[in-house]
Amino acid sequence: MFAAMTNNEKTRAPKLTDRFRNLNDTGMLLTITIIVFFAMYIFAILFLGEGFRTPQTFFNLLNTNGALLITSCGLCVVMIAGGIDISVGGVVALVSMSCAVYLDYHDGSVLGSIGIAVGIGLAFGLVQGFLVAYLDIQPFIVTLAGMFFARGMITIVHDAPFNVAHEGFQTLKNTRVEIPGVGSVNKLGVFVNSYVEIGVVVAVLIVVILFFVLRWSKLGRSLYAVGGNRQSALMLGINVKRTVFLSHVICGLLAGIGGFVYFLHVGSGSASHAMGMEMNAIASAIIGGTMLTGGVGSIVGTLFGVLSLAVIQNIVSSAGLDQAWWTGITIAAMLCLFLVIQSIVMARKKKMMKK
Repeated sequence: MFAAMTNNEKTRAPKLTDRFRNLNDTGMLLTITIIVFFAMYIFAILFLGEGFRTPQTFFNLLNTNGALLITSCGLCVVMIAGGIDISVGGVVALVSMSCAVYLDYHDGSVLGSIGIAVGIGLAFGLVQGFLVAYLDIQPFIVTLAGMFFARGMITIVHDAPFNVAHEGFQTLKNTRVEIPGVGSVNKLGVFVNSYVEIGVVVAVLIVVILFFVLRWSKLGRSLYAVGGNRQSALMLGINVKRTVFLSHVICGLLAGIGGFVYFLHVGSGSASHAMGMEMNAIASAIIGGTMLTGGVGSIVGTLFGVLSLAVIQNIVSSAGLDQAWWTGITIAAMLCLFLVIQSIVMARKKKMMKK
């Protein structure tokens, strides 16, 4: 009887490998990303000193990369729909300089600077979205032009870097949200709560909103359908052009918001700001499980992609490899790893479709 019960239990309980095999593409890539992130962080805790063991070290990953997280979410949306946007770094820098000039040279308000950031992001999203969706121009070409335009406009707005002295902005910039009960004891024996910057709160809210939009809204389902197969999406009655247009509008809007969060973090305007951010955003989305071919991806995965990118950069720095090329090499290696994983997933998908 005991043997019979054991056999029944084996029949009822699927093996872990079976559960992993039954995951869809998004779920599988998300699982791999989370495993890789925790593996790297545990490695850092065990072998790279006590700095990684303090909670504030983890929250600093978010403090430093709040703007990157927001722009990566925008790239995730566009890539799920089968597109790309390489203008986001230029938009972030343009927003930062425009807000800086508005606050210090025109005695503007913080609320007005937020409006400028959102307006710039929406303008880029609307124009680029229209050109891609309704004029059927390749998104890479359109957003490449957008990147050059944004970078050129920065110097027209102001030709030299400067720090912002606006009192209201400085108050907002220095705002910290403490996390009760989470922290560490400093050298004086005093317990200090961990904190996040106000931009991180904005980034987390955006992640939550987009998670629900992609998972349960009609727009979210349309984005996945269009990215997966445009012809099939048309047959299902989905307005493909409008969906592609909205994906670029969302990306542009998030680039504008990300630009203001970036501005809050650095507190200055400069033409050199956010250089390479578009590449880091694309890399974060890919590491997070968003496929370049479209139709697969998740916002939670993008969050862990940003964190993984930040952790690998900290590991390289803590290992004494402070030269910039070492960081580039490790990011390239990590990106190649996840591209290989994606190709394996695609091969698995084709094999299952043949069956």
